[in-house]
Amino acid sequence: MTLPLDHLVIMGRDVAASRVFYGDLLPLLGFAQRREDIWVNDAGLHLQVLAAEAGTRGYERRGPGLNHLGFGAPDAAFVEDLRAAMLAKGHAIQPIQRLGGAHALFMPDPDGLRVEVTWYPPGKNVVD
Repeated sequence: MTLPLDHLVIMGRDVAASRVFYGDLLPLLGFAQRREDIWVNDAGLHLQVLAAEAGTRGYERRGPGLNHLGFGAPDAAFVEDLRAAMLAKGHAIQPIQRLGGAHALFMPDPDGLRVEVTWYPPGKNVVD
């Protein structure tokens, strides 16, 4: 039996800024907002953005815990269009990386947690 991933919870130091970032990004990835703090996609994956406790450590790139969220794109043009849309909304978005033929876009949220959207060419594995 395989259990589906059904939710992720992201804790933001500035929850208002985090909700703006995810509110701009998630609809572009097929999520609908259910409440002020919850978005859900057609596969039933819920993403919730809550306030982090004061005085806690921020995201660290190679530290323990969740490293990044990864989404697969339908084609390379989707990655290009997504980057343009997020830049137009005023977010600091990194250039697209071309990794072994894949087109990978990494977008840091206000606390530094990265959301990756990548198109993989035929025959390329997701985690190679």
